[in-house]
Amino acid sequence: QVQLVESGGGLVQPGGSLRLSCAASGSILDGYGIGWFRQAPGKEREGVSCIDRRDGRIDYGDSVKGRFTISRDNVKNTMYLQMNRLKSEDTAVYYCATCRVVVGLWDFASWGQGTQVTVSS
Repeated sequence: QVQLVESGGGLVQPGGSLRLSCAASGSILDGYGIGWFRQAPGKEREGVSCIDRRDGRIDYGDSVKGRFTISRDNVKNTMYLQMNRLKSEDTAVYYCATCRVVVGLWDFASWGQGTQVTVSS
């Protein structure tokens, strides 16, 4: 069973940057990588990014491509999400999660408690 703990959320102005962290421990299900999804009030879950543990392939959601960057430190068992040029529509609770993307469909097996990101002036 994997444990995921997010940190780094907060309030930021439009155009600003924020970096989220995720500390991971335990084992991840075969076939799943690690990444992020977000959920805003009244909206469906949206895949943000996912790293495939087998080949290192990285997927990004269309709305964050070119602005967000996912990375990981295998020594520290920590994953990061660098978010640049933030927009008000990026406001959501961000969850660190085990993930996979198959034919463009996102699937999440486990996730942490979430961290709030609010983009507002």
